[in-house]
Amino acid sequence: MVIGIIPNISKSKIWDVVLTLIKKLDEEQMQYYIGEDIKRKSSKHAGQIPDEKFLDNQKLFQVSDIIVSIGGDGTMLTTAYAARLTQTPLVGINYGKLGFLAEFDINSINDLVLRIKNKKYYIEKRMALSGFCESEKETELYAINDIVIDRGRWPKMIELTVKADGEYVSTFSADGIIAATPTGSTGYSLSTGGPIVSPKTDVITLSPVSPHTLTMRPLVLSGSQKITVTARSPHKNIQVICDGQRVHYFKSPATIHVFKSDKLLKLLHTSEKNYFEILRNKLFWGLDLRANSNNNGD
Repeated sequence: MVIGIIPNISKSKIWDVVLTLIKKLDEEQMQYYIGEDIKRKSSKHAGQIPDEKFLDNQKLFQVSDIIVSIGGDGTMLTTAYAARLTQTPLVGINYGKLGFLAEFDINSINDLVLRIKNKKYYIEKRMALSGFCESEKETELYAINDIVIDRGRWPKMIELTVKADGEYVSTFSADGIIAATPTGSTGYSLSTGGPIVSPKTDVITLSPVSPHTLTMRPLVLSGSQKITVTARSPHKNIQVICDGQRVHYFKSPATIHVFKSDKLLKLLHTSEKNYFEILRNKLFWGLDLRANSNNNGD
């Protein structure tokens, strides 16, 4: 079993977390490699580790059986994008804010290592999205959470025409539209009124962003359907953002195709936490906060 470690080097004291992790891996005599980018963070800390333990990310993903991502959800999404080619399973140590995708935290590193060593985990496969723009087919669109088509730098709304499997759905004006996976349903899509979708489902949600009509509501489509969005803007470009990280600009009008990717996300989970427990703990979903208030109005 080879463990690859991808830390978010922008985090303060990230070396403390990395050293804690590799100390436990050494104790359990488990093989590991670290993404070499962290060497730029501190030569002092890097000097404590043999040079051969550092690999460039491409090589690290190729030789690792499991990737440990250290950071927040953004780090997990960045790591997942890199893992799409090798399909290496990921597990996250949350060293950020919400940590919805990262199941472990810095206080449970020992538990994580022991569970991996003793194979007390399972691999969950989650849907991802792929896409392309008709005018620039060589540009790959790929997302674990969502593909957002929006107005970009243009200050006003744009016109969007949506089709599903070639069938006309609607034309409307809005700031944009979000095509989200079940994993992405608790992200940007949720903030626009989209539904929370179990990751066990095979669906794609379409959520308009600030539509100029009260009748436009989120739409849930089968994961097997192919979505086509034609965006028209008085501005020269349409903006397309994948997972809030990779930004592309296409000349208006732009026709974007979005569909389920054949490159899935593989997440390592333990049996300790289920999806609904995470919803309750992270998003307070379904909890009556009044029960813990000091409201004396009764």
